[in-house]
Amino acid sequence: MNHRKPWQSLRLRLIAWYSLLAGLSMIISNGFMSFLFQQTLLRQVDNTLEILTIQAKQNLDDEVDILQFDPRENAPILGSLLEEAGVSVTLLDQNGVVTEQFGQLLATPSTHLRSGFQTVEESNERWRTYTEKIPSFKGRPSGWLRLSHSLQYVDISASEFLYHQLLEIPLMLILVGFGGLFLANRALKPIDKITQMAKSVRVSGDLTQRIQYQGAADELERLTTMFNEMLEALQKNFEREKRFTADTSHELRTPLTAIKGRLTVTLSQPRTVEDYQETLKSIELEVDRLTRLSSDLLFLSQLEQQHLNFPLEPVDLSDLLAAIAEQIQPMAQLCQIELSTDIDANIQILGSPDHLIRLFLNLLDNAVKYTPHNGTINLGTQIQRQGVEVIVSDTGKGIPQAHLSHLFERFYQVEQSRSNSKEGKGAGLGLAIVQEIVHRHQGQIAVTSQLGQGTTFTVTFPQPPLK
Repeated sequence: MNHRKPWQSLRLRLIAWYSLLAGLSMIISNGFMSFLFQQTLLRQVDNTLEILTIQAKQNLDDEVDILQFDPRENAPILGSLLEEAGVSVTLLDQNGVVTEQFGQLLATPSTHLRSGFQTVEESNERWRTYTEKIPSFKGRPSGWLRLSHSLQYVDISASEFLYHQLLEIPLMLILVGFGGLFLANRALKPIDKITQMAKSVRVSGDLTQRIQYQGAADELERLTTMFNEMLEALQKNFEREKRFTADTSHELRTPLTAIKGRLTVTLSQPRTVEDYQETLKSIELEVDRLTRLSSDLLFLSQLEQQHLNFPLEPVDLSDLLAAIAEQIQPMAQLCQIELSTDIDANIQILGSPDHLIRLFLNLLDNAVKYTPHNGTINLGTQIQRQGVEVIVSDTGKGIPQAHLSHLFERFYQVEQSRSNSKEGKGAGLGLAIVQEIVHRHQGQIAVTSQLGQGTTFTVTFPQPPLK
């Protein structure tokens, strides 16, 4: 028994892939949300710095010859706001030298001074700075005004937000796993039914079972339909092979029984030479019948083996039909039957010459067998838009309509009284071989018949004639 490893289960692989994709999606989503959260906090800090910068500029001392800023004396409310917000103010001259400081002093070299926002690191702590150029005014020289705000709160808040988001992932993955299990069970339910059905068919041999699928018209519905169609095809093939085996056994048993019975009667007492000769002739006929049966069975088997690779080559159908008619002519004359031909010249098709000869020999042989003395057989062709038609017609007794749909079945035989043959009845494989050869040439065969008037077989090769 083949023991399957757990990870080889399609259900577990689906759950694993689903959970993996969900986990990656959550990690990426949470990381992006954490980034957006951090940017939101950073914009709030920037807005605070811009507002406080405007107020700080309004409180600069314009009456001195250096930049000065002392909110404790000149603007106590602003000083309180700066302290509550944790914002430091730094005034620098045009060379970058600090002239006034309110709050923590950042050691930023003058080469880094530029207008706008900057993020700097001081003592392992990140700071957000906003710098503006202060123009000269009256006696006051130009310089720089810089407000700084620690990003410690922003960094901690963003880290905690990401941490809590990541903590949710294991719980979400558990929920996703159960959800994936539910979805996988639901999706694979038809496949489980197919598996159970296959096991049931293997154990019971009952090919009549079918899966009843109720769901959307999706891939699983198509899979179920295909499986049911496969079961139906297997059932038909099994029943056909079963009938074939039974018919073959019957056809083999009949001549063997006849041979055994004739030999038993003949050997039961001394016989004359004429009696022995008559017995041997009877046995010869049965042996010939067995030979034809085995030959036909072998030929059908070969046709089935060549189903996927049937050799085709350019064939001059006109010459081939003329040669076959010439071969059949002596048999027709012996049975006092007129064989006429109406074959178009230079008909070229793709086919297998040996199989085509077997096809038309079978049709003409049947026509001779079932056409009475002084009857007529015609072998002709017609060029149609869709291809070439080969017509074999006779003026025999005809075939009842009830038999026409079964003529090409293996071992099917119409009443033997229609036959003129003295070789004993056939095995019913001739027309089955004919149909098989026609189908291998991608062609079609049709039969029409009227009692008392005759029968017509029409073989159509769909490919247009090759010029």
